[in-house]
Amino acid sequence: MNKSKGHLIKKILPGSIAEEFELAPGDRLISINGHEIEDIFDYQFYAEDTYIEILIEKPDGEQWILEVDKEEDEDLGIEFDNGLMDEYRSCHNKCIFCFIDQMPKGMRDTLYFKDDDSRLSFLQGNYVTLTNMSDHDLDRIIQYHLSPINISFQTMNPELRCKMLNNRFAGEALKKVDRLNEAGIEMNGQIVLCKGVNDGEELAFSIREMMRYIPNLQSVSVVPVGLSKYRDGLFPLEPFTREDAREVLSTIHHYQNESYQKYGNHFIHASDEWYILAGEELPQEENYDGYLQLENGVGMMRLLLNEFEEAMKELQEKISADDLDFVPREISMATARLAYPFIRDMAARMMEMVPGLMIHVYEIRNDFFGEMITVSGLLTGQDLIAQLTGKELGEALYLPQNVLRSGEEVFLDDVTVTEMEKALQVKVDIIKSSGRDFVNAVLDRA
Repeated sequence: MNKSKGHLIKKILPGSIAEEFELAPGDRLISINGHEIEDIFDYQFYAEDTYIEILIEKPDGEQWILEVDKEEDEDLGIEFDNGLMDEYRSCHNKCIFCFIDQMPKGMRDTLYFKDDDSRLSFLQGNYVTLTNMSDHDLDRIIQYHLSPINISFQTMNPELRCKMLNNRFAGEALKKVDRLNEAGIEMNGQIVLCKGVNDGEELAFSIREMMRYIPNLQSVSVVPVGLSKYRDGLFPLEPFTREDAREVLSTIHHYQNESYQKYGNHFIHASDEWYILAGEELPQEENYDGYLQLENGVGMMRLLLNEFEEAMKELQEKISADDLDFVPREISMATARLAYPFIRDMAARMMEMVPGLMIHVYEIRNDFFGEMITVSGLLTGQDLIAQLTGKELGEALYLPQNVLRSGEEVFLDDVTVTEMEKALQVKVDIIKSSGRDFVNAVLDRA
């Protein structure tokens, strides 16, 4: 896109300021208050004021200057052809743990795009390495006081970080954290833990170093590296064992206790996989500090179980009051290895409580990426179809929401929900991620 020609407007929201001023798709935004708009950050910053002047160019080249009086932070109601209002920046690292490098050939192109764009950290919650962040980007984050930014630390050892990211500037990039901290920018962190690389004493060192940035660095998650079966020619990495997981949890719990005593928060968090691999109980809800790292799989199971318990109490009250309107039904559920024991037990609890309810729960092995991949978000349609064919599925098959591409009814391997229904001869329904949605779906209530 030629920036001198502004930004193409894709949609005008009904009832918005933009509709009132008769803007239309195909128009271009040139500037706000005389400032050229580089990307979505500039747009949101300059559009905040209660009085703004907008320069718009119509498709025929005619230019309009609009004087807008509005409430502070009131949205103009414009959606752009490109949500970022700029080109997406790809990652220039060659991380030893990168999952995209472990993808098989022949999948859709978007699955091979590696982003490392700091703007997506604020807009979508993506984690960035800081190696692709220019001084200009850093200045704007500080100027606009954008928070929080999500950072992939991996390690606080500069030399080791260069090795892990295969980027000679990766260690130097950690100095940007100092500037963000000095400016009071809120941050969240992530460590992808690789056995024999950044674990053990290196993990302990990294946690101690990151604790220096509390409270601006609000939380850090530790997640195990995902290893697919497509690692030929890549850095040799091994899966963690049960004993490894217990050692990782021991380190994390030590620094959680230290942080809680000093700062009143737990700061460093282990993703659910560690507890399941270690065979240890999940922490209670208060240990997750408000689930700041939920999208990294930290506390997902605890939140699901707590919501499920609340919904079950309400269900029991309805049953006790003879107020449950339920038609006996037989259904099925499928999930990946990680969540399977929890879903199985939840289903068993519901069958025990509700007469006439039958739920078949199936654990799906990830043949597509390999058995070491155990999360439902990486299940494919073909694995589900292959392993559920011939099984008792009842009147409906329920699947977790994260098996589908966001906003679409398509699986990771481009199999559609309709194709799965045809192959398995059963209605496929998607359950949202909450425990209450689980109960309502089983009872066939909207």
